[in-house]
Order: sequence, then structure tokens, then C-alpha cells
Amino acid sequence: MKTKSTLVLVSLLLVVSMLLAACQPAVTPTVAAEPTLASEPAVQPTEKPAAVEPTAAPTEAPTEAAAVEPTKAEGPCLTIGALYVGSVKDAGYNQAMHESVMSVKENIPCVEIIEAENIPEGPDAEKTMQTMIDQGATLIFPTSFGHMEPAYALAEKNPDVVFEHVGGYMMGKNFANLYGKPPEAFYILGAAAGMTTKSNKLGFVAAFPIGWTVTFINAFELGAQSTNPEAETIVSWTFSWSDSAKEAAATDALINQGVDVITMHVDAPGTVIQTAEARGVYTIGINSIAAQQYAPEYWLSGFGFTLGGTMTWLTQNVIDGKWEPIFLRCGVSDGCMEFAPFGPNVPQETQDKVNALVDQLNEGNLAIFDGPLTDQEGKVRVEEGKALTDEEMGNLDWFVKGVIGSPK
Repeated sequence: MKTKSTLVLVSLLLVVSMLLAACQPAVTPTVAAEPTLASEPAVQPTEKPAAVEPTAAPTEAPTEAAAVEPTKAEGPCLTIGALYVGSVKDAGYNQAMHESVMSVKENIPCVEIIEAENIPEGPDAEKTMQTMIDQGATLIFPTSFGHMEPAYALAEKNPDVVFEHVGGYMMGKNFANLYGKPPEAFYILGAAAGMTTKSNKLGFVAAFPIGWTVTFINAFELGAQSTNPEAETIVSWTFSWSDSAKEAAATDALINQGVDVITMHVDAPGTVIQTAEARGVYTIGINSIAAQQYAPEYWLSGFGFTLGGTMTWLTQNVIDGKWEPIFLRCGVSDGCMEFAPFGPNVPQETQDKVNALVDQLNEGNLAIFDGPLTDQEGKVRVEEGKALTDEEMGNLDWFVKGVIGSPK
């Protein structure tokens, strides 16, 4: 009995010791951790991440704004070259030509314009135009009279390039010229000068004794005679399109002779106008109505060229392959020229006369060079029943009676 009790006790002690051993945590040896790579997490996830379902495919293709390559810019429909003998800010001829060319760009946006200002007449003009052609120009507007012959020489060498010279007379297969009708404007403003003068002495400062300039002077004097038969026009040549020193000296010399109304045919009228304004003498501006800015008090009136519409028409003809060489002259009634506003001291009677002549011109009833016309020596140059032609005006070498000075 005693032995059986001892065995039970020993069995209980074994069970207790096994239970106590099971309650102690298992001890494992520590191991140094391996370094993690920068791209791997230090601790690996214990569970596999849940799969993410892809989003639905778009129903429309994404816009191509970000992926599309830029389209190549289309080239110009025509490249135009234009050169000027003076500054395009001269408030005169060159500014008027520049503004007319720029009107082409406004009317036909696809054209490209290459411009060059202050280009002397002669070899430099030919070099400039050739450079324009090398840059792709197939229409050239040489705008100074002295650009004509260099341009004509280039036209013969470049039969695929069209030349539209402004103010000349030469013609060819790919060479033509255009201009306004200054004689009609000079005649009308001459009439205003005849009504304004107190001394009966009018002055005309002119660059060169070429045919058209002689024609302008004759028109001015004939207009003055239409309102004042006693009026004379004294001419002073500067032999330069733009020489302010000579223009100022010529203006002063005319005023010293008793002239009290002055006009001109030079590129930039500013010097003549300012010189006359300082001495209290009326002026008539030309080429651009911007010239009025120089005469706040003694401005009579003036005219400007507005050839943009005509140049646009010619340009479109080149683009369309319809261009033909024509001798083109267009005036006030055609939109190629405009009259400037009257000055602040111009009498209403004078304004009314000018407006009446403009109306007569627009109606086609103003005859300027109808015969009979006599020259300074009294010789009949245009017989009664006849009139000067455009070709004759471009080559005129005589002054009408009433003009003082030499036409050559």
C-alpha cells in the first residue's frame, strides 16, 4: 500500500514539472540582422497584398495635345521686297510708300514683306533688290524714281520676278510701274495758293528737273492762274531727294524774294514746312498728310499717297498668276490719293473753292492740260483741242508761262 502511494506521488510530480516547463517561452539564439537594400522594405509583409483591379478602359481616345508633334508652319503665299530711298518715318513720300506696302500685308496676311529703307539710287539699290530675290522675293516694289533703271536691269536677269516700280515710265515683260496722279492735286492746291497769296509770288522747292516734276510745277501754276491770273511760281532746285540743308536754304531764299505760299516736290517735306512756318509763310504739303504736324498755324492743305489698295490688287494678281504689265496711274477718285485737312486759318471761301474742284475732279470734268498751252517764251506747246498725254507728262522739259526758273 505504501509502495502504491509512492508511485502516485512520483507521477504527480512529473506531471507538474512538465506543465511548468510548457509555460516557459522558448529561447532561441539571437542572429545579427542583414542590411536591407534601399529598394526593399526592412520588414517583409506578413501577408500578400490584395490585388488591385484595373480601371475600366477609357471610352474615348485621349486627346493628342500632349503627344502630337508640332505642325510645320506653312510658307508665305508670296514674298514681297520693297525698298525706299529715305526713312519710312519721314512724314513724306517714303512713309506713304511704306504704309501702302504694309496695307498689302493687312489685306493678304499670308504674304511676307522684306523692306529696306535709306537705299541710295544706283548700284546699292540693285544689290539690295538682288538680296531680296535671293531671300525668295518674287514681287519687288522699287519706290524711288532712281531705283527704276537698276530694277529694270534686274528684271531682265530674273524673268520669274515681277517688278512694280513706283513713279517711273519704263515697261517690260515682267516690269511695270504705278503711281498716283499728283498733277490733279497740284492743280487744285495751286488754286488755293492763288487765292491765299498777297504778293502774287508762289514758291516751289523741287529736287530734280525730271519730266514728272516739271509737270507738277506746271499744274500748280495753272491752278494758281485759274483763281489769280497774276500769280507766278518761282522754282528752286535742290538736286537731291533728301537734303535738309539745301531745302532750308532754298525755302529761305524764296521767302526773301517775296514768296508767301510754298510747296515742294522732295521726299520729306518737313524741312520746307518748318522753315516756312517759322517765318509766317503758308505751305502746301505733299506725299503724306502726316506733314501737317509741322505747320500748326500756316498750313494751307496738302495731299498724300494711299496706294495700298492698288498694291494689294497687283499682289493678288501675282499670286493668282494673272499679273500683266500695265502703265497704271490712279488718283483721288480711285482711292490712290487723299487731300489733307485745311489749316486753322484758311478762309471758308478758299475751302469751298477747293471742295468744288475736288467734286469736279471726281465727276471727271476737271481738265488740267487741255490746250492751248504756251511755254515761258510764249510758244504754243499744246494746241487747242489737244491735251498732254501721260507719256508726254513723264518727259516734259518746258514750263508754262508764269513759272520763273529753268526746267532743265
